[in-house]
Amino acid sequence: MADYRKNRPYTTVVLAMSMDGKIADVKRSPARFSSRADKAHLEKQIAAADAVLFGASTLRAYGTTLSISNPQLLQKRKERSLPPQPVQILASLQANIDPQLHFFRQPVPRWLLTTSVGAKQWEGRSEFEQILVCEATPFSPEIDWVAALQRLASLGLSRLAVLGGGQLVGSLVAADLIDEFWLTVCPIILGGATAPTPVEGTGFYTALAPRLELLSAQTIDQEVFLHYRRQRFKD
Repeated sequence: MADYRKNRPYTTVVLAMSMDGKIADVKRSPARFSSRADKAHLEKQIAAADAVLFGASTLRAYGTTLSISNPQLLQKRKERSLPPQPVQILASLQANIDPQLHFFRQPVPRWLLTTSVGAKQWEGRSEFEQILVCEATPFSPEIDWVAALQRLASLGLSRLAVLGGGQLVGSLVAADLIDEFWLTVCPIILGGATAPTPVEGTGFYTALAPRLELLSAQTIDQEVFLHYRRQRFKD
């Protein structure tokens, strides 16, 4: 088995989902069904990361990103000689994003991870500090995720938080690039066959499905906070 943990960031997925495993409703509306405790938990996970990775659908839904505002978390980053805010990395094949979104006015470092086609959308513009092109072949319609995470590591990023959506998480799980999951189960049922889930993509047969180890389970009010680690077995 290839050890993709080498030369790449330690990668953690952080998501809130409904009791029936949905991260948004059938209209893919912003998921605002979690509590203040979950938002504080999310901010804590973001503060522990060097960078945050999310897909275009997630950005379009919210129009913004969660920046760190908790003074204690900001102080801890300062003590670790980290900048106040982690790098915010948008992953998008086409990078067809409205530059008027509030995200582009937030005081956070912004990078774009895309293909050659997507990079052309932002040539000569200043919204992104860095534009990273990582594709298997020139003008490939897909991002080479192994190469992409290795590139992030070469740029000094050692811890990466992934905030969705399901297609992005599915691609990273399929490439065996996720180390941990933080999942908050919220007391709401969304339903809907087309409502997004934490891990989408083509899916896995049971015999080949990635296995997880439960590290902790904590109940706060009506929510359950689950912490899993990816199990990997040596040949």
